[in-house]
Amino acid sequence: MRRIFIGADHRGFKAKEALLPILKKLPDIEMVIDCGPIKYDENDDFNDPAILVCRNIIKDLDHNFGVLICGSSFGVCIQANRFKQIRAVNPLDEERAKLGREHNNANVLCLSADQLKPDQLEAIVKEFFTTKYTGKERYERRNQRLDKEV
Repeated sequence: MRRIFIGADHRGFKAKEALLPILKKLPDIEMVIDCGPIKYDENDDFNDPAILVCRNIIKDLDHNFGVLICGSSFGVCIQANRFKQIRAVNPLDEERAKLGREHNNANVLCLSADQLKPDQLEAIVKEFFTTKYTGKERYERRNQRLDKEV
């Protein structure tokens, strides 16, 4: 069973609230943990929920996943990818969400509240969490290199 940690900034707050019940209905999900914000705050920063979500994910990489939402999805994605063993992707459609899971074993889904409509957000989330990592040798080799110092 998997756990999903979700967080957003003020621009992603509304989308986060809308996705919470959708995430809870996905198959193989033990629980969904809201890492905030709990209320809208126009002066918050995307960094804080991204850091909190990623710190929780790395406690159990086999079972923990994340969803981060900000206006563009870029800020939360950049912040998340600063953590070793976090592979955050920011797809704008279902196909790219699927590839992020299949090829990159992505464990954080970063979403753009500004560019994606509610039905698109839902479709991307469902695709991401129902797609399995292929584990092919070439993908595994590439993914392991992501945590190496350059």
